[in-house]
Amino acid sequence: MSLEKYKKKRNFTKTSEPEGTEVPKPSGGKLIGELLYVIQKHDASRLHWDLRLEFEGVLKSWAVPKEPPTTPHEKRLAVEVEDHPLEYGSFEGEIPEGHYGAGTVVIWDSGHYEIIEWEKNSILFDIHGKRLEGRYCLIRFQPDKDPKNWLFFKKKM
Repeated sequence: MSLEKYKKKRNFTKTSEPEGTEVPKPSGGKLIGELLYVIQKHDASRLHWDLRLEFEGVLKSWAVPKEPPTTPHEKRLAVEVEDHPLEYGSFEGEIPEGHYGAGTVVIWDSGHYEIIEWEKNSILFDIHGKRLEGRYCLIRFQPDKDPKNWLFFKKKM
């Protein structure tokens, strides 16, 4: 996981977004303890919600065009975007006009999550947030055609 794409898209002398530092991934490949979960409401050129899950020292990130699902019958498109630094999990503010992602960012939900399964094309996890609670899933659809598109939904328990 690298923050190279994240850093190339931003001018940190002009935006208050955190530059971030890369955290080495855990040895042995095991993730232990509570992992950061956050959803930021991002009023940019189009209103969307940014789902962020801590994984191997970065925030894996997806842009969700509609409000995140709260019941099992709701399904949402989630478009994978570049990894963000862990510090971005507490970022709220205004990204200036003319810069990548220009607009207002506020934290919509936050808490922690537990990984049940993390595979190349599917992620199953339990969210413990202020707004979202329960088992959620991200499934990559058409992985060979458009690998950035995922389906985000709440599972029935």
